[in-house]
Amino acid sequence: MIFRSKAPLRIGLAGGGTDVSPYSDLFGGAILNVTISLSAHANIEWIEDKHIELKAFDRNESEIHPLGTSLPLNGCLDLLKGVYNRVQQDYPFPPRGLRISTFVDAPAGSGLGTSSTLVVAILGAFVEMLKLPLGDYDIAHYAYSIERSDLQLAGGKQDQYAATFGGVNFMEFFQGDKVIVNPLRIRTQYLHELENNLLLFYTSTSRESAKIIVEQQKNVQSGNEKSIDAMHKLKEQAQQMKEALLTGHLHQIGEILDYGFEQKRKMASHLSNPQIENLYDLAKKAGATGGKISGAGGGGFMIFYCPGNTRYAVVEALSQLEGKIKPYSFTKQGLQTWTVND
Repeated sequence: MIFRSKAPLRIGLAGGGTDVSPYSDLFGGAILNVTISLSAHANIEWIEDKHIELKAFDRNESEIHPLGTSLPLNGCLDLLKGVYNRVQQDYPFPPRGLRISTFVDAPAGSGLGTSSTLVVAILGAFVEMLKLPLGDYDIAHYAYSIERSDLQLAGGKQDQYAATFGGVNFMEFFQGDKVIVNPLRIRTQYLHELENNLLLFYTSTSRESAKIIVEQQKNVQSGNEKSIDAMHKLKEQAQQMKEALLTGHLHQIGEILDYGFEQKRKMASHLSNPQIENLYDLAKKAGATGGKISGAGGGGFMIFYCPGNTRYAVVEALSQLEGKIKPYSFTKQGLQTWTVND
């Protein structure tokens, strides 16, 4: 018997970084994101051997551990271990041979929320296996707690909720880890046009988002006015993006993204770099009206808004550089789990 799950990755369209504490605790945050047809996959199966097998197929990493012990966090497969340890602690199940395997459709550090989405997917497989009484908000917060408290990984809150809920959401973040997910009812033709005009480009570099996020957190803690003011404006950007999508004023989206990218650069010193700036300038000269780095910054995926038929010229321009356009589509489904009787 195999217990499977998959959870979608996301594109952040506006407000990125305002979901990170302490900013969200002090001022409240807001983000608009949309899930896409790239996913994190998790499988759990009982095995006859008396041990715990862990395998990340996309990273070609594996470990085997004896039953009855907490799995050691040593920098290898820690996301898998963190979920296993926490679930075993909170919902003990009889020690029995188990295999946990995962695969993610995008590289780690690419800015699409891969780590948090993978935690949600693994947790979802355990929910399916143990029939845990957890709703969407419970699962998202549980995943957040595992990452931030158990694994001590720096980051925000949007990814866990995007992966669990799916679709286009305007999310609000408050003190005490309170999150409100507002699904947006956007006309189908607007979503088709947004999907057509929004290019997803992989820069062929990954980055360690935690370092950028830690600097962002320190800027808030120290009262850095430039950084805090930029976050205030990014929160306003999320509201602007929400209104543009709901009212069909899609011609404004490039400008809204461009405004956000200008503010994002002010949040932390390593968010952008010469390669990213060159990419951005090249895309805009070819017809894009705006764009952004996906995730914390420093590398990974970038998105560009290409109105009319400018996407073709932008694709041609970007093809001259290292990196590649990544095909995708928007998805409505969040975390999905099921059981296979083999």
